[in-house]
Amino acid sequence: MHPPKPVLDRLLRAAAEVRRNAYAPYSRFPVGAAVLAGGRVHAACNVENSSFPLGVCAERNAVAMAVAAGAQRIEAVAVVGGGDRPAAPCGGCRQVIAEFAPADAPVIYATPDGEVIATTVGALLPFAFGSADLKAAEPGSTRSPAVPSPGKARSAARARASRTSGR
Repeated sequence: MHPPKPVLDRLLRAAAEVRRNAYAPYSRFPVGAAVLAGGRVHAACNVENSSFPLGVCAERNAVAMAVAAGAQRIEAVAVVGGGDRPAAPCGGCRQVIAEFAPADAPVIYATPDGEVIATTVGALLPFAFGSADLKAAEPGSTRSPAVPSPGKARSAARARASRTSGR
């Protein structure tokens, strides 16, 4: 069951408010995000770093806050960012959201001026990679062919080399 419109509106307001705290001196692209988990709103902003790959998106920060508070399921997501058009979550954030939210969970994203786009997690990331994919790849699984681990083969080769080299 989807959250009612007043709850989604509250989520969007929380994302808009926290966006003001974004640390985005390099991109000048502040983003706020809020997730609904267990009836609670967890809001966060993006935090950039001068070492660019170390910056963290608002969506991932919001998910992390929910998880830190004990949540393991997200019911809805709201994002506020962009300029002329709403900024959807990036690919990495879509994957993180899909880890905790069902495919039919609502995702709303909007510009600071209020242009809103509503969709779902499944529409943003169809055929998402998830825990079922990892279970299918487990040794002994009937859903995936058994393939030897390259890491183990290298370890055995290293062990043989060590024995023959006297190490």
